[in-house]
Amino acid sequence: MTEHTPTHTITHTLADFDFQLPPELIAQHPAPVRSASRLLDGTGSLPVDRVFSALPGLLNPGDLLVVNDTQVIKARLLGEKPTGGAVEALVERVIPGTHEVWAHLRASKSPKAGGWVRFADAFDAEVLGRVGPEDSLFHLRFPDDPFTLLKRHGHVPLPPYITHDDDAQDETRYQTLFAARPGAVAAPTASLHFDEAVLAALETRGVQRATVTLHVGAGTFQPVRSERLAEHRMHSERYEVSADTVARIQATRAAGGRIVAAGTTALRALESAARSGTLVPSEGETDLFITPGYPFRVVDRLVTNFHLPRSTLLMLVSAFAGHAHIKALYRHAIESGYRFFSYGDAMLLDHQGPRHV
Repeated sequence: MTEHTPTHTITHTLADFDFQLPPELIAQHPAPVRSASRLLDGTGSLPVDRVFSALPGLLNPGDLLVVNDTQVIKARLLGEKPTGGAVEALVERVIPGTHEVWAHLRASKSPKAGGWVRFADAFDAEVLGRVGPEDSLFHLRFPDDPFTLLKRHGHVPLPPYITHDDDAQDETRYQTLFAARPGAVAAPTASLHFDEAVLAALETRGVQRATVTLHVGAGTFQPVRSERLAEHRMHSERYEVSADTVARIQATRAAGGRIVAAGTTALRALESAARSGTLVPSEGETDLFITPGYPFRVVDRLVTNFHLPRSTLLMLVSAFAGHAHIKALYRHAIESGYRFFSYGDAMLLDHQGPRHV
């Protein structure tokens, strides 16, 4: 199943989602303790400054927390061409049942089909060509299981705005406690704040938990460049929403509980599975592009980090909680010194608008 960009009317322009962020607010390292991050409570008309460990008390018994169980792979590889030219690869996707991958390649001159790249001075990958005639991705064949080779020779694919080389701390902290299914090249960052203490408090509170899978791609960091948002081509990501998760959501709804998404990736997976108007078990590709005016069908409350200017994720949270409200929350966050992006702080949002189910 492939989900396509929505057809709802897009009235905003790219400039509506721009803001100036002081560089010193871009978090370069995680908080010493996961749940010690700050939490901006945006569920009311005015912002409230909290700590993430307070989250369980902000949810109700009977609510359902939906998390993304994707696991970040060590997708960054350093290598060289037979000529000695340096190559950097970011593996975007491992093709199931094969030794083949799709990858972004950075080199002074792009390798040709039929050529080879030696990675980590350990193994050779054959260049099969481009994924598509106008695609930036390259199709490579590895000599062995890609997941095994990446785990052994790859680097943590830290986002471009984190300036240090990956280290042992990143191997642990750029991975969520829910990580179980390898395939992401970026972390579902809202879930990085959850630790065992918070999970225990949520269980004590009576908050249930369910999982979805969405393998986050490198496109999550790409800014929108077209002033006309309707012209933006959304990157595609693989997702799965199981029958068990659908049943848990339906039971929660029937009992009057709320559906709380841990991050925009969990939200996109759920909304992709409900595009027909009814939430159903689903798996496949989604290029769902959510902007203000989108008819949300599943999620009531969202835990999320602070997102890049001019990004699709900033548009998503604006659609969810209201554009003016998000602008006010971001202004407060900047004035209050919140830490931004992947290793930054979190916010809690309620869906503003009618339910479309």
